[in-house]
Amino acid sequence: MRFIGSIIEKLQRHPKRLVFPEGEEPRVLQAARQYYSLRLGAPIVLGDRTKIKRIAGELGVNLQGIRIINPADSSDLENFCSRYSRMRQEKGHEATDARSIMSNPNYFGAMMVAMHQVDGLVSGTSDFSESVLRPLFQIIKVAPGQTTASSCMILELDDTRFGEEGVLFMGDCGVIPHPTVEQLAEIAVSTAHLAHHLHGSRPRVAMLSYSTKGSAGQSDVARIQAATALARERAKGIKLEADFDGEMQVDTALIPGIASRKLPESPVAGSANVLIFPDLNSGNIASKMVQYAARANAYGQILLGLDRPAADVSRGSNAHDILGVAAIVGMQSIEYSNLFPGAGENLPGDA
Repeated sequence: MRFIGSIIEKLQRHPKRLVFPEGEEPRVLQAARQYYSLRLGAPIVLGDRTKIKRIAGELGVNLQGIRIINPADSSDLENFCSRYSRMRQEKGHEATDARSIMSNPNYFGAMMVAMHQVDGLVSGTSDFSESVLRPLFQIIKVAPGQTTASSCMILELDDTRFGEEGVLFMGDCGVIPHPTVEQLAEIAVSTAHLAHHLHGSRPRVAMLSYSTKGSAGQSDVARIQAATALARERAKGIKLEADFDGEMQVDTALIPGIASRKLPESPVAGSANVLIFPDLNSGNIASKMVQYAARANAYGQILLGLDRPAADVSRGSNAHDILGVAAIVGMQSIEYSNLFPGAGENLPGDA
């Protein structure tokens, strides 16, 4: 709670509006209530109003301060449909079922974010990732200067010897299955930038592998070496003060004693607070293993590189996890253009 507590305190000074498309999910209603009670901003939940009130009553959740919108009968539906149709036509696709699509809470919520009606979106507790990501990628798209969207998990461990006082940023654990050199470098820089934005400390980024500095000579190792060099260049280009090193094994990245033997001159080894995985398999497996085996608080997936802030939470998340992710998304939206210059300037469907 050290890390997320500090995020909550900061957000209380700059409250934000968040949309939760899964308003009929009990955990979401509980998290939305906590979001409002902690004075973090204005939560908006999407879904059938009668059903949401019934579920809230069964849970004993007070809906005061929580706005409920049913996309199917919203006054914004026609405008959203029109904009969505124009977007699809620009790509050469017909959108004859625009009303049906925009009545879907995840699409409606994505359009609310894109239209600046809210500051961010949190979804995923009851939907597959694809159902959350597709609307975001279609409507919000990537930020200027970014070539792809990715994600990171933020883990808060009781053992403060790891990461930055127990906080580790891990990417990409939820979006890109097999990142290229360019994508891996972009993941590293975006994750490092978020770590600095949220925690304030200097990011020490470990580009992970099964090899440490050439202990294995496979082509995948060369990919990580190239991504490390490219990440350094890109960080320098945006004046992000961070250290990048790799390739290295995870024990080298985290354990000072091992780092002193394998990479004694590294500014990252033994003290990494950002871990970048070579592919989605390793990132997703590792983040969940640490979450459950070490009983860490896990917040994610925080989406990176999008034009507006959003998160795709795990279906296994509890109300506390959702609240933590919501607070992080709210913090992202503060000076979001510093993370991704030019983000949020264009509205969907505008010429």
